[in-house]
Amino acid sequence: MGRFIVRRLLASIPVLFLVSLITFGLLWLVPGDPASVFLDASASAEALNRVRHELGLDRPFLLRMGDWYLRLLQGDLGTSLLLNRSVTSAIFERLPVTLSLTALAFVISVLIGVAAGVLAAVRHGRAADQGMMTLALLGLSIPEFWLGLVLIWLVAVMLPIFPAGDYVPFMQNPWQWARHIALPTFTLACVQMGFVARMTRSSMLEVLGQDFVRTARAKGLPEHYIIVRHGLVNAMVPIVTVMGIMVGALLGGAVVTEQVFSIPGLGRLIIGAVLSRDFPVIQGGLLFLALIYLVVNIAVDMLYAVVDPRVRLQ
Repeated sequence: MGRFIVRRLLASIPVLFLVSLITFGLLWLVPGDPASVFLDASASAEALNRVRHELGLDRPFLLRMGDWYLRLLQGDLGTSLLLNRSVTSAIFERLPVTLSLTALAFVISVLIGVAAGVLAAVRHGRAADQGMMTLALLGLSIPEFWLGLVLIWLVAVMLPIFPAGDYVPFMQNPWQWARHIALPTFTLACVQMGFVARMTRSSMLEVLGQDFVRTARAKGLPEHYIIVRHGLVNAMVPIVTVMGIMVGALLGGAVVTEQVFSIPGLGRLIIGAVLSRDFPVIQGGLLFLALIYLVVNIAVDMLYAVVDPRVRLQ
């Protein structure tokens, strides 16, 4: 197990390097000048050149990239152009909000999606199966930003059950935190619930048609025991596989969801940095999201050995 973790961590280094290289290159090659953000439209060329020099934008591209990688090896993601503070501190300030939103959406997606998929497989061809799969397809088809706006109008404006925006930290008031994060969590989890439900149903139908399940029924074992112990346990490998993909989708969806619900998370920080051309924040934020995705996928690979003993991590 230890050797497997070390190999995966070493294999992640080229991936992170490639992500950072693409991010740095594309951002600095796009049209426009970040220095213009600090000046109005009537600023003179001398003032623009002075700001460019202060920000180091007048240096050659390769030198800027080399300096960025040198600071990156030291754990320094640079300084925000607009916030005038460390990018690392800005990320860690927003990161708990995004992680809590993503983790809650992940748990809800798995629990509800697996339960719906198992029910649809057990009731295959019946009304429950058709209803579950219709809802799953509907969830997969609705854009997150549109669902968020509908939920705000429905349960925050027409029926003021949940607040529509703002954010309350958990340590400040757990109850208000739960109320403020409920709608964003459901919005973010909706698409993934449908994805997990369809995957679980397909995997369960395949397992329930195997000979060992028929043998278990012939022995007179309780149906609920067969479904859980023989069906769900053996159907979990494909479900665990999609969990790693889900994390990437949830992190990407959190960027949009945080913007819709005005949640001060990492996604909203990146969106604000894009609009203001704050390149160090964009680079650091994207690199951090890629790192989280890689770590989660390593954890998912480790779960294979737990879910399926036939999988050996050498």
